[in-house]
Amino acid sequence: MTAIVEAEGLRKSFGRSRFGLRGDAAGAAPPAVDGISLTLHEGETVALVGESGCGKSTTARLILRLLTPDAGRIFWRGEEVTRLSARRLRPLRRRVQMVFQDPFASLNPRMTIEGSVAEGLRVHHPGLGRAQRRARVAEMLQACGLDADCMGRYPHQFSGGQRQRIGIARALIVRPDALVLDEPVSALDVSVQAQILNLLRALQRQYGLAYLFISHDLAVVRHIADRILVMRAGRIVEEGETDALFARPAHPYTRTLLAAMPILHPDQRETEQSTDGPFAIASS
Repeated sequence: MTAIVEAEGLRKSFGRSRFGLRGDAAGAAPPAVDGISLTLHEGETVALVGESGCGKSTTARLILRLLTPDAGRIFWRGEEVTRLSARRLRPLRRRVQMVFQDPFASLNPRMTIEGSVAEGLRVHHPGLGRAQRRARVAEMLQACGLDADCMGRYPHQFSGGQRQRIGIARALIVRPDALVLDEPVSALDVSVQAQILNLLRALQRQYGLAYLFISHDLAVVRHIADRILVMRAGRIVEEGETDALFARPAHPYTRTLLAAMPILHPDQRETEQSTDGPFAIASS
């Protein structure tokens, strides 16, 4: 399979001394990301899972080059982007896009939905006329389960699930190779989470997308991820195919995360191999 995103030995620190000053090695905090390596292939979903503060969102921002690593290398479709300047990086950014945790905070409240979704087209396809941009926005909104006639409305006029669909449409409008999804359903009700996960799977099939899915919730990633990387204190402590990791977790921390998953029924642990659980994903 083609490698869409590769990261090798990423390291990032935000250390401060005990006096709040940078650069004091004796008082520096441990690295937020410490030697992370991962590969994301075409059409694959890799989940990066861990508790709050483990460094998973920092890893996502490094891979997107929203942050520059202190050490390590980042490749998008085989091209190294680790140290590229903002000017050289700009035309490449369409390859890897991000969907944020809070869809309301990620949308400009003063901009119509058409304007928000079309932003990427104005940056990466400046030659398109307004009518062409409008047609593409309508097409992408419909692909994400929204009516095209909502383009003139504003973010506050939509539900949380609808706003996340808008955020996904905005990320996909430039036809990326991969999406980095940072806790994309954690702010949504359980029933809406399932709808968004179904949508993501359908879009992945339609466009051949690769997903890096950031989450603290193993119950969610179980139903969408092909592989899971478990992160703790800035490091990957275990990785494996999803079914194998759930059946035979090797690291004590992974077992702790699995034990913390909610149980809807007293017999769930004994029958979990034969049940879909609360986040059942439709196969069609």
